[in-house]
Amino acid sequence: MNTNSGIFFEFIPEDEISKENPKRISLKDVKTGVNYALIINSNAGLWGYNIGDMVKFVSTDPYRLIVTGRTKHFISAFGEHVIGEEVEHSLMKAAREENIHITEFTVAPYVNEGEGKSYHEWFIEFDTFPENMQAFSEKVDINLREKNVYYDDLITGNILQTLKITPVRKNGFIDYMKSIGKLGGRIKCRV
Repeated sequence: MNTNSGIFFEFIPEDEISKENPKRISLKDVKTGVNYALIINSNAGLWGYNIGDMVKFVSTDPYRLIVTGRTKHFISAFGEHVIGEEVEHSLMKAAREENIHITEFTVAPYVNEGEGKSYHEWFIEFDTFPENMQAFSEKVDINLREKNVYYDDLITGNILQTLKITPVRKNGFIDYMKSIGKLGGRIKCRV
């Protein structure tokens, strides 16, 4: 991280992002293993610009970080603050353990306004299907609960159901994006 180039870095802890006046901390106060939104200020007149990336420091001497996701790329319909890194980790860990290949996926909250509890619905296009979809779904859910205490609290507190997986047919994502005229590498699929 180049800290001597006229850029002043600030960081907003992940649990502060959605607040009206989030706490900003300077580089000297960051901790390793914590997700932050990256804010930059420059001597060229750019002040308090949120670049949209979530970062996590892997070292503070020297300062080294990795990009863990986007500030708008998270699910928090129920206060769970699940970020892209946690979703990808949870799914890929279960896929490796089951020797499953996944072509594409997306996750969305299912808000149940009637009977029953809400949940996260995972739309997954499998190249190879799990032998037992329910067991695979449980593994993904356990992995996500280990990565995100807020999500775990909502499941433990019986506020959310465990996640549900909806398989998508082969090329389902590509065909859908083509059908709405948005096929391309920089376009996100949203359900």
